[in-house]
Amino acid sequence: MSLIENLNWRHAVKAYDPTKKVSTEDLNKILEAARLAPTSSGLQPFRVIVVENQELKEKMVAGALNPEVMRDSSHVLVFAAWDSYSNEKIDKVYDYHTDVRDLPRGRFGSYTDKIKEMYGAQTPEEHFAHTARQTYIALGIALAQAAELKIDSTPAEGFSNAVVDEVLGLKELGLKSVSLLYLGYRDDANDWLSSMKKVRIPMDEFIIKK
Repeated sequence: MSLIENLNWRHAVKAYDPTKKVSTEDLNKILEAARLAPTSSGLQPFRVIVVENQELKEKMVAGALNPEVMRDSSHVLVFAAWDSYSNEKIDKVYDYHTDVRDLPRGRFGSYTDKIKEMYGAQTPEEHFAHTARQTYIALGIALAQAAELKIDSTPAEGFSNAVVDEVLGLKELGLKSVSLLYLGYRDDANDWLSSMKKVRIPMDEFIIKK
């Protein structure tokens, strides 16, 4: 199927079948798609935490807008962004880039000096606002990959960031949760959205040409 057909097939599932699990092979394809997402300056300033453990999901349910969806999904992917930029983080990423490309470390020094200066003039709050935005690109690509595999998904911001961060120990990792992606297989009998037509604003209204 084409990407457009896959996107027309998917919807934000409202009820999952807890007996059906996403295979490790398919899960890894979705994670790889997220890993390959483009990011500003190639810094990949976020991580994806995979939660399959039911006890952890139960702990994260507190404050979730759709607790049953979180509880019954096969996996919960947590997109968590760096809480701030630092020279050390930037150097670590670019040292890795040069090592992989068999280039001398510092090869991109003129560029990294510029972004260090730019981020150095910003607050940690501004940093997180920027790193958080990067996660949505990866989230979108992960959604598309899941649809291609005919794996159901539900992107979510309706949850307690404080609860998720505490349960997963994200503060100690220098991360803050941004969004969730529930994965699994829909329970047609209880997913009230499953039988409804997909609705989007018409193309001639959505696209503005100048």
